[in-house]
Amino acid sequence: MSWGTELWDQFDNLEKHTQWGLDFLDKYAKFVKERLEIEQNYAKQLRNLVKKFCPKRSSKEEEPRFTSCIAFYNILNELNDYAGQREVVAEEIGHRVYAEIMKYSYELKAERKSHLQEGRRAQQYLEMCMKQMDSSKKKFERECREAEKAQQTYERLDNDANATKSDVEKAKQQLNLRTHMADESKNEYAAQLQNYNAEQHKHFYIVIPQVYKHLQEMDERRTVKLSECYKGFADAERKVIPIISKCLEGMVQAAKSVDERRDSQIVVDCFKSGFEPPGDYPFEDYSQHIYRTVSDGTISTPKPEVTRIDPKITMGKAKGKLWLFGKKPKGPALEDFSHLPPEQRRKKLQQRIDELNRELQKEIDQKEALNKMKDVYEKSPQMGDPSSLQPKIAETMSNIEKLRTEIQKNEAWLSEVEGKVSQRSERRHSAEANHLVAQGRESPEGSYTEDANQEGRIQTQPPVHTEFDDEFDDDDPLPAIGHCKAIYPFDGNNEGTLAMKEGEVMYIIEEDKGDGWTRARRQNGEEGYVPTSYIDVTLEKNSKGAVTYI
Repeated sequence: MSWGTELWDQFDNLEKHTQWGLDFLDKYAKFVKERLEIEQNYAKQLRNLVKKFCPKRSSKEEEPRFTSCIAFYNILNELNDYAGQREVVAEEIGHRVYAEIMKYSYELKAERKSHLQEGRRAQQYLEMCMKQMDSSKKKFERECREAEKAQQTYERLDNDANATKSDVEKAKQQLNLRTHMADESKNEYAAQLQNYNAEQHKHFYIVIPQVYKHLQEMDERRTVKLSECYKGFADAERKVIPIISKCLEGMVQAAKSVDERRDSQIVVDCFKSGFEPPGDYPFEDYSQHIYRTVSDGTISTPKPEVTRIDPKITMGKAKGKLWLFGKKPKGPALEDFSHLPPEQRRKKLQQRIDELNRELQKEIDQKEALNKMKDVYEKSPQMGDPSSLQPKIAETMSNIEKLRTEIQKNEAWLSEVEGKVSQRSERRHSAEANHLVAQGRESPEGSYTEDANQEGRIQTQPPVHTEFDDEFDDDDPLPAIGHCKAIYPFDGNNEGTLAMKEGEVMYIIEEDKGDGWTRARRQNGEEGYVPTSYIDVTLEKNSKGAVTYI
């Protein structure tokens, strides 16, 4: 199958076909370029997406801890790697496919132009030979007609009796001339015809087949090149499939690493305060006053009249303002983390101690390495001067001492926190027991005892937070939010508490936060905590009726 033999007369169609082949090559190159841009934009958009949702970690405090968050960020990392593979695909397509196609298309266009020009030149030469043959043929035909006319003239004069001899001779000479010219034209025509036939044979059997062969080879090479580009296009995708599969497998593993129980435990570790939950409210028997009145075996002591106080009046500066559970101190974080709840403070201190221990171990290892190097220098002075290491050793020793001091200080704070947590738990149980004792003050017969020793035993232990006292000395006094009346006496022996007598009226400046203690203030400005179960509270914010804690 050869274009030269099968399509010897289809020059124009072959010209159109080869042009279509180059146009198709350019069309595929355009497709590859747009696909390349899609891959590049896709990779860019994926990277922007990953960058948008990746955490901006300015400190260790903002690092993700939940397994679901860690899994999501691992998926983002895998997605970023996936975007990198899309960039690899784009780069491979650009170098192996698009660039090759554009280069090959330029070469094919030049080659096609050269072959077509060669075919046109051969065709023009054949047409020129044909014109020369046709010209000689027409000349031969014309000379033959002239010779025929000359012969007719000669015969007419030769048969005419009236014609002179000179006219006959003249006609004969003209006949001979025309006959000679006809013979020459015949020979020229025969030569031109032979030459044209030879050139035509050469044209259709040698020149044109060769040109068409080159065009056929060029078109077949174009087809092969397209096939290679198709394969290279697929190979560019196939090469990254193993890495993309690893990225997808990493995403699956990240999804499997999500542990809901661990996340729940992290929530507990993050927000656990270390405080004990409030105890049960004791039953307050308001009928005891009736029983005191009708009881025959008891003598009631008249209670002093207490003037009701306007709770809106603000008092002067208090002697001591404590932070108890609900209200946190203002200002920046403290070195000993005393601004945090006990459990969180304990965790922070433990983390700091662990970090300091790691730094201490590094310094100790560095000191040992310097000492070994110093020994080597002492044994082999040519390797170095031992005295040059002394400043570094001294600096390391100083760092070790500083770290040990910091560790001891933080361990002391940690011991203090752990002791207070256990003390708070004991206080909680003690408060519950005292509430039960307060209920037992009423005798089975309904009489009310006024045993002073028994009254003294009805006490609870308030929370002690003396380390926060200095932080609040300069704060403005809290406004009164209500008032209360003491139902039972309270001696207030512990620090931070406020002693009160039965029937005493005081301002309420802070409600019970659920721990069983209410913050109160006397008219003289003295403040402290009193057991909520020992007082009858009326809040000013309730305009329709008094709110009483029972």
